Amino acid sequence: MSEVQGHWTDRWQPLVNAFQENMAEAGEEAAALAVYRAGEPLVSLWAGEASPGQPWQEDTQVNLFSASKGIVALSVLQLVDARQLDLDKPVAHYWPEFAQQGKSGIRVRDLLSHRSGLSALQDRVAEDDIFDWDVMVERIERAEPWWSPGTAQGYSPFLFGWALGELVRRITGAERFNDWVEDRISQPLGLGLGFGARDDVSLAQSRPLKKALGGASNGADSQSLGKIMKADPRGVTNKAFSNPMTLLTAANTEQWRQAEIPAANGHSSARDLAALYGALANRGDLGGVRLLSEKQLALCGDELTFEQDRVLGLPLRFGHGFMLSQKRADCRFGRGRGGFGHPGAGGCLGFADPDYGIGFGYVTGRMGQSLLIDPRPQRLINALYDCLGEAP
Repeated sequence: MSEVQGHWTDRWQPLVNAFQENMAEAGEEAAALAVYRAGEPLVSLWAGEASPGQPWQEDTQVNLFSASKGIVALSVLQLVDARQLDLDKPVAHYWPEFAQQGKSGIRVRDLLSHRSGLSALQDRVAEDDIFDWDVMVERIERAEPWWSPGTAQGYSPFLFGWALGELVRRITGAERFNDWVEDRISQPLGLGLGFGARDDVSLAQSRPLKKALGGASNGADSQSLGKIMKADPRGVTNKAFSNPMTLLTAANTEQWRQAEIPAANGHSSARDLAALYGALANRGDLGGVRLLSEKQLALCGDELTFEQDRVLGLPLRFGHGFMLSQKRADCRFGRGRGGFGHPGAGGCLGFADPDYGIGFGYVTGRMGQSLLIDPRPQRLINALYDCLGEAP
């Protein structure tokens, strides 16, 4: 078992012990955890190897998979804050080509809350298309919704990022979506997170977790997802995750790391992810840098939809781009009523719990089977709040 390194005081030793238990009992081999409270760092832990022979460091970055979506959502809400974007206007108001194939009435709010019907592309996508921003944007323009927009909820694992990223580009004139993210989020906060991998930081490889953890509630794991896909090979779930297969297989390739796939290839350390959510849990402010006004910050945890999801096959709660807490352990973002964030396939997790002022970031190089919050961060969340006590 790898030695846990990092920064903590005696108060947080039970949390460190839980992190060690993940290494000893849950098959964890390479991971990091960071927690902010009231805008200040509480804990930063790491252990294992980022890649063979390369020890994990505090700034080691991991591909976040869908935990990237929170960064996308924040960038959109910043434009609302700046009065450059109206959530209730059609996307086509800002991006006229988007109106094709019955999409003229899709609002920005519909895209953010996974109610647009754009959960997947129906036509076959070539394996390398996902690495070309312009190609994917053109495909989204020509795409037909799977159902009448606004009438049902269906998680969009990949198109979410390109559609909202292009919307940001259209409004701001940014050459690349990541340019805007760096200018308005990463650089002001002094963070290294962004879309695609940087050359100047340690980068962890994503590998399967060797030990099956179990414990996913309500069948929210890759096995249940596989059953849905197998039952309807041409259905929306199958197309959403495997059209093309590189969406599932390319995360360790240079093509993936150099591309912008905003719904799935955000790269961050645990410390940076916790700092980002720490700002959102601290009235939008971190170190005197304000990411959002309190008015727009309230939208992060504002419920827009809560129903049986047509893609993932389980009930999910969404706000404006963020997943919202439920009572289930695999979808509980802290202990406050207003917790929001986003898990990533395999285990990564970032969330804000404004009631407790907590920003939480967990990243791992070992991918488990859970679709939502993995049992490893669940253990850490429980230990953290046990240290904090019951009252906010």
